[in-house]
Amino acid sequence: MTTADIFLWFFGGLVPLAITGFWLARGKAVAAESAGSRLHSRPGFYGWYAVIWLTLPTLSVSLLFSMAHMFGLFTVPPTMLLVTALIIASGGLWFALRHIHPDFRARQAVEKTMRGLLLTAATVSILTTVGIVLSVIFESIRFFRVIPLWDFITGTQWQPDTAFLIGAGRADENVAPPLFGSLPIFAGTFMITLIAMLVAVPIGLFSAIYMSEYASHTARGRLKPMLEILAGIPTVVYGFFAAITISPLVVDIAHSLGLEADYTNALAPGLIMGVMIIPFISSLSDDVIRAVPQAMRDGSLALGTTKAETIRHIVLPAAMPGIVSAFLLAVSRAIGETMIVVMAAGLRPNLTANPLEGMTTVTVKIVEALTGDQEFDSAFTLSAFALGLVLLIATLILNIISTILVRKFRQQYE
Repeated sequence: MTTADIFLWFFGGLVPLAITGFWLARGKAVAAESAGSRLHSRPGFYGWYAVIWLTLPTLSVSLLFSMAHMFGLFTVPPTMLLVTALIIASGGLWFALRHIHPDFRARQAVEKTMRGLLLTAATVSILTTVGIVLSVIFESIRFFRVIPLWDFITGTQWQPDTAFLIGAGRADENVAPPLFGSLPIFAGTFMITLIAMLVAVPIGLFSAIYMSEYASHTARGRLKPMLEILAGIPTVVYGFFAAITISPLVVDIAHSLGLEADYTNALAPGLIMGVMIIPFISSLSDDVIRAVPQAMRDGSLALGTTKAETIRHIVLPAAMPGIVSAFLLAVSRAIGETMIVVMAAGLRPNLTANPLEGMTTVTVKIVEALTGDQEFDSAFTLSAFALGLVLLIATLILNIISTILVRKFRQQYE
């Protein structure tokens, strides 16, 4: 069965049948009430009960057939699958219509089904996360069997160019061994992220304070959409701007101050990345600051404090859990950015504290390792999973720290 057949079956058969079943069940319930019967639930719940019994068994059988075809157990012809699905849907509708009587509790049945669907959705999300983590761990273990973990974490040189020769069995005594020291890559990641946060945090937070505490309703309605436009600009456009405009400007300013700067430096992508993530901080911080109860502001002002003191000592601490969450989202966005770094910072792993030199990030090296004609079993390709694992652990530590801070402020101000 092709994708077109599936969509045709779904939208042309199941959805109209579900709508018909809803109105049939609801109409039968309304007719029963009009005849003097006192039903337990509202007519709409009987309609949704019919939809549930019409769709869930049909989708379950279709999923079972799809999994059987995927694992090569057996294949059901599309016509047979369509007929079977329609028969099951009709049987479910007939079963649901039989339950429309005064003693049946349709509301409890519908709510129980919805709780089950919500639990299923949450379980799928959790299992997806677990699957991602396990896949990264298993592939990382394969990499660490070739490259020692300590050398990977503490190494200061990243030179994996000869790894594909070793993986293909074409290496000899004249081929230098590959070096997989990740320290320069993570140093570049944290350097560019730090520059981006130094730009985004003050501008985004001050913008949020102005829009929520000082700006009029009209000014806020105009400024906030204009600020959020920055989040809709494609990252490749930011990369062009950083490489063509900001990097030469940084070099010219550095030369005027007597400093040396590369055209592929870490400062330019850090600055542009900071501008890109300003809306993440300003928009979320604005929402959480406005959510602080007005009574707290009025009480502080009634005690004689100024507006600025009220914001600094009352509003911001009360909104700190949401502000910390906004900062964490911005950091995650900055760490995961790739295109701006490729276009403006280059691909050279460089362990340095000078932001005027070229650097690279973890995500850039992951993309580089997983593209091209490399063998999947080579150490160079497997290094992408090791980089992802270390980055995952670093992000987890950052989440734990932010959770501790959020709980601290909640206990103090709730």
